[in-house]
Amino acid sequence: MKMFGQDIGIDLGTASVLVYIKGKGIVAKEPSVVAVDKNTNKLYAVGEEAQRMLGRTPGNIVAIRPLRDGVISDYNTTERMIKYFLQKVAKRSFFKPRVIICVPSGVTEVEERAVIDAGIQAGASKVHLIEEPLAAAIGVGIDISQPYGSMIVDMGGGTSDVAVISLGGIVTSQSIKVAGDKFNEAIVRYVRKKYNILIGERTAEELKIKIGCVYKREENLTMDVRGRSLVSGLPKTVTISSYEILDALTETSTTIIEAIKAVLEKTPPELVADISARGIILTGGGALVYGMDKLVESETGIRTIVADEAESCVALGTGKALDNISILQSYNPTKRFTD
Repeated sequence: MKMFGQDIGIDLGTASVLVYIKGKGIVAKEPSVVAVDKNTNKLYAVGEEAQRMLGRTPGNIVAIRPLRDGVISDYNTTERMIKYFLQKVAKRSFFKPRVIICVPSGVTEVEERAVIDAGIQAGASKVHLIEEPLAAAIGVGIDISQPYGSMIVDMGGGTSDVAVISLGGIVTSQSIKVAGDKFNEAIVRYVRKKYNILIGERTAEELKIKIGCVYKREENLTMDVRGRSLVSGLPKTVTISSYEILDALTETSTTIIEAIKAVLEKTPPELVADISARGIILTGGGALVYGMDKLVESETGIRTIVADEAESCVALGTGKALDNISILQSYNPTKRFTD
């Protein structure tokens, strides 16, 4: 296989891109942000460096997140971003790499084609697609070929994918455009409404990670945040507590819970029995918000576990799927392969 170039797996997320190389594991993990010079259309920075520029760029440089809600919103920039990562991680070879890219389970054929085309234009010889919950299940270590039901809830930046998997395929699923980014937006809205202060996306992310929760913490943590007063236009600092963030995130977390319940309602009884016995597995960065497992467990009555290395599960599963491209082919005979 080596003589035909490398096999590369890409978890092309709304919030971050993870790249897996067969035989090496995850070799890159950077934010899905690209900085472009508007005047020359020149690529200025990608990943970590570009993220540091969000909200801080001069007029001629614009920092873009080319994926929104799990799908490509800026095709050209996405293509350039994939190309950047392929060039960064792939060893120089006469042969182009084969690439597997993750897509949300609710993706349309048009959106799938856009991902495939972006991968080919970026320099891949062939592009295979795999649905995120399937990749997450493989990454967690579930033997997806077995005839028992497993429930995966993959909460990324742009989408939350809820799926029941059995016999190598997705039995029932739902993909909603509510995930980590919507948590951040809810925090920004809450602070603006309650304190008349405008905070940035990065500050909201920091609040979510450090003191945020979707299930009541035993201890009410606090954090000082600095923003711009909407009254005076001047900088202002306020102290925000965990319980306030809980209040801010309730509506968004409820939407995710409703999606989980909707999928359970559509699941055949035998598979529901399997899920009750085996538990619900949470993956993705959104699963790391404090209390997400407790909230899902209290609302469904089913034991809920946050996967180890939750953020990396999809990329790890994509990497493992590189060994079984033919198997994925047979389970997903349409729309999954390009010559």
